[in-house]
Amino acid sequence: MHILDFEKPIAELEGKIEELRHLTDGGDVNIADEVGRLQAKVDKLLRSTYAKLTPWQKTLVARHPERPHALDYVRALIEDFTPLAGDRSFGEDRAIVGGLGRFRGASVMVIGNEKGSDTESRLKHNFGMAKPEGYRKARRLMEMAAHFGVPVLTLVDTAGAYPGVDAEARGQAEAIARSIETCLDIRVPMVSVIIGEGGSGGAIALAAANTVLMLEHAIYSVISPEGCASILWRTSDAAKDAAEALKLTAQDLHKLGVIDAVVPEPLGGAHRNPDLAIQTLSTALDSAFRELSGTDGGVLRARRREKFLDMGRAGLAA
Repeated sequence: MHILDFEKPIAELEGKIEELRHLTDGGDVNIADEVGRLQAKVDKLLRSTYAKLTPWQKTLVARHPERPHALDYVRALIEDFTPLAGDRSFGEDRAIVGGLGRFRGASVMVIGNEKGSDTESRLKHNFGMAKPEGYRKARRLMEMAAHFGVPVLTLVDTAGAYPGVDAEARGQAEAIARSIETCLDIRVPMVSVIIGEGGSGGAIALAAANTVLMLEHAIYSVISPEGCASILWRTSDAAKDAAEALKLTAQDLHKLGVIDAVVPEPLGGAHRNPDLAIQTLSTALDSAFRELSGTDGGVLRARRREKFLDMGRAGLAA
């Protein structure tokens, strides 16, 4: 497992446990008792460490390479998933995956940022950073869902939209704006989940939903801490200070009313127990969709628009 800097004391104890498990009982030491004692220390240290993570440490957890990604959630939660590709204009963008399937027996359109889990897949999915054709594909799938009366689920995990020259040449800003417009316009239930990083317009292009959930150690911000530090302090070394100032944690954003609920993660983060993290989110999603089901499409649309307009009014008032 990839070990974060603040997890090193925990990793040392876990290393000792692994060493003991390869030994046989003998002498005055009971191996099973010693393993149990050390495991209790690990659990206590994990609990105390993760209870007081700084915003920068949460940023590192949100970016952990072994954290479940969009396709992990799709494989575990969506039955009969049929992937859909292309924006019907330029091409296919694998940074955004999407398709139709069934969540707990009900039809759903799933759209998500996929970062990839190893070097090959990260390059294939461009580290989850979409180009204009990715957002146009997302828009196409949302419109398809609205046409057939199918709820939309989006899984957000991106550092931001791809900033390359080719993306700008093909209308990156316009594509993001149109995707946000479509989120606010469709007349079906829409639930979004920030499962890792929610970076800038690249995230909100998929997250202007009726209900926005956020995993406990995910982050959601208008800019990355490094980008903010480079602009304000002229050095990325101030990323920790930027993370503190940005109020990018799930807990801060829930207090500010930017998200609707925080979904708990397993002890030590989703990367330590992906299966439990996925099942916990499944329960939260089921509850979110049940609350929205049966509501008239026009009401869903109006509430969604008013929700985000209220955020703007609150910002102006502050």
